[in-house]
Amino acid sequence: MTDALKRLSDEGVAIWLDDLSRQRITSGNLAELIDQQHVVGVTTNPSIFQKAISDGHGYDQQVSDLAARKVTVEEAIRMITTADVRDAADILRPVFDATGGQDGRVSIEVDPRLAHHTTPTIAEAKQLAWLVDRPNTLIKIPATKAGLPAITEVIGKGISVNVTLIFSLERYREVMDAYLAGLEKAKAAGLDLAKIHSVASFFVSRVDAEIDKRLEKLGTDEAKALKGKAALANARLAYQAYEEVFSSERWAALDKARANKQRPLWASTGVKDPAYKDTLYVDELVAPGTVNTMPEATLVATGDHGRITGDTVHGTYEQAQADLDAIGALGISYDDVVQLLEDEGVEKFEASWNDLLKSTEAELKRLAPSEG
Repeated sequence: MTDALKRLSDEGVAIWLDDLSRQRITSGNLAELIDQQHVVGVTTNPSIFQKAISDGHGYDQQVSDLAARKVTVEEAIRMITTADVRDAADILRPVFDATGGQDGRVSIEVDPRLAHHTTPTIAEAKQLAWLVDRPNTLIKIPATKAGLPAITEVIGKGISVNVTLIFSLERYREVMDAYLAGLEKAKAAGLDLAKIHSVASFFVSRVDAEIDKRLEKLGTDEAKALKGKAALANARLAYQAYEEVFSSERWAALDKARANKQRPLWASTGVKDPAYKDTLYVDELVAPGTVNTMPEATLVATGDHGRITGDTVHGTYEQAQADLDAIGALGISYDDVVQLLEDEGVEKFEASWNDLLKSTEAELKRLAPSEG
């Protein structure tokens, strides 16, 4: 192993793991990653939980107890997932304390079937925060149009939020606006803004996957020369937007009240195209005050051969805009791509949630004790 992960951390990038399972918790693996690989946070999503519960027998005892109580499958999922998040939060608590609440965080997502419904999303976020009952939890809310007012309302109640499924620069600005509006509500209610945290999860690799497909279809040399450039350009321009918003007069008023900036989080950082270097979306998105949440394979690859050469975001904005403009000039609609990716993102999480419902229901039946 190189010391690339340490260098990444030293550059101001918080390294989070995009995975969680009971096996990872009980085996000591999560504690080991925190201790040895500079991991300071964990993100989860319905796909991750579906895989965790379907693999092995780590959940058998709890599922058997839940089956004995004849709980609904939805309640079983909530009991199982919040137990994992609670335990992971306890393991990360020393990091949370050492960083003043900035890191040491574990994210848990609202039911993705609520993505286009504001009021149920708010209710679910409040319920999850109550169920996990740990100060170092982030409740994940998708950055859909319906999600934006939910973000404001939940932040306004003092609940920390991980805003997920952000693909477009316009939507990202709306997310930051929703966060600031939430802080203003919290301030008006007399809450301590220093205790409210948020990250904005800006998805990376899926942008290249979709735009590269369209460039490949065009087939010209000009189109092929732009492959692999869209995702980095998009993320770098997002960081530029972050710098603008968090140096504004509106922010200054909240800053005086000890509010925390909403950090950009690079999500979906495992490469989809094997032709690209497996640490591409880590090496090329190094900037202070960011989070990079990595699948374990990307974390291991970065530790082994990541090339961390300092800040790779500042000084790139002009080229980033030129790359997106060049892609647009070829007839590839940015707005069409990012809307498609948001729609697909919600659909994929819904599908994973439905798979999770089915596999959990099957486990409840398999492990149900005989009557008596």
